[in-house]
Amino acid sequence: MKSKDFQELLKSIDQARAIHRGKRKPSRVFHFEPVKVKEIRTRLGLSQSKFAQMLCVSLATLRNWEQGRTYPEGAAIALLRVAESKPEAVLEALHAA
Repeated sequence: MKSKDFQELLKSIDQARAIHRGKRKPSRVFHFEPVKVKEIRTRLGLSQSKFAQMLCVSLATLRNWEQGRTYPEGAAIALLRVAESKPEAVLEALHAA
């Protein structure tokens, strides 16, 4: 690693420490709202096993999402967002398969 790059890395680490200690404000903050998997499943009227099958994930994965131990990623988030806003579309697609 070049010396200049290393110095920039050290500077960024110092900045991160200052932010963590509350001595500096971050330049930007990202907020995200986790997907409410259990609420979506309940609105669709599906059991955990049926909902897991629909999303092509294991039952254990779905339970972890619902209990907040892990979070959905990628295509699962997209499908959950559709199910949240247009549950009838997801159910229609599910019954068509």
